[in-house]
Amino acid sequence: MKYLEKYMNLQEKILQMFILGFSGKELNEENQNIQQAIKEGLGGVILFSENIESYEQIANLTTELKKLASVPLFVSIDQEGGRVERTINIKNKINYLTPHALAETGNPDNARAQAEIMVKELKSMGINMDFAPVLDVNTNPNNPIIGVRSFGNNPQTVIGFAKPVYETFINNNIIPVVKHFPGHGDTGEDSHLTMPQVNLSFEELEKQHIEPFKVAFKDGVNAVMISHVHYKAFEETVLPASLSQNIIKHYLRGKLGFQGIVISDDMVMGGIDNYYDSFEACVKGIEAGIDVFIFRNSNDAILNLVHKLVKHVESGLLSRERIDDSVKRILRIKNLEFL
Repeated sequence: MKYLEKYMNLQEKILQMFILGFSGKELNEENQNIQQAIKEGLGGVILFSENIESYEQIANLTTELKKLASVPLFVSIDQEGGRVERTINIKNKINYLTPHALAETGNPDNARAQAEIMVKELKSMGINMDFAPVLDVNTNPNNPIIGVRSFGNNPQTVIGFAKPVYETFINNNIIPVVKHFPGHGDTGEDSHLTMPQVNLSFEELEKQHIEPFKVAFKDGVNAVMISHVHYKAFEETVLPASLSQNIIKHYLRGKLGFQGIVISDDMVMGGIDNYYDSFEACVKGIEAGIDVFIFRNSNDAILNLVHKLVKHVESGLLSRERIDDSVKRILRIKNLEFL
């Protein structure tokens, strides 16, 4: 392993545990914070439509970002197809079918064919991580946030159409991040706005919603995104999956044996931000087992958060061993052929 965690200082290790967004389509004074964070050891960046105006422009931007990094960056994006595409500002962009529309064709080969086009697009833009495919089983027809982003309302359909997508990503050196564990498909509220609650039994969750994730993990997927949803089957008190030791540490890691990286959904979403301040949420998230936190910005408050976490570990209030575990998992993925 080229980047051994034992040679990194504590701030570099904690920075590896963050993927941050930023403003601008080029590096300039406006985004000095992201540039400085990358130089100091930031784990990754996430790109939004505001960062992208052409294929040439975004390829140049990601090249410049990577040049700043001493440890290879996760250069990530939400490119699901259809409803969620961050390339909307590109003239003559590639238009993709939604997962639902792909499944409606009845032929998983169509999902593979679209994924093959998508990976070429992503690689041309310098992107090596995609927060896709969605493995949520859309069992609630009134779900305001998943809907057509899901391949279907039963686990067999989701598995059948998601498998060729993540296999294509892996085979083409794009890291697929399956989401939103342990399943966002039965919610009736939008976790961007509030913390939804799922009241299904543990048996229903496992049979309907967790099954596609189990299959993906067996197939070699080594990155998963955790939802900001409360699941009563795991937690009687109100606590999102992203901060739940029962879900991440004991179930995902313990029972399912998942050894890859666990990534939070965006930490400024209402499902987390309305209930916790960022520092408290990150401490709870680390204790629960999260390896990487996404923040859609990189303002002074976020950088101060990193420094505050460093001091928290130095004071003995947060385990250094726990930090090291995450960094080892992150570096293990970064030193595969993916990057």
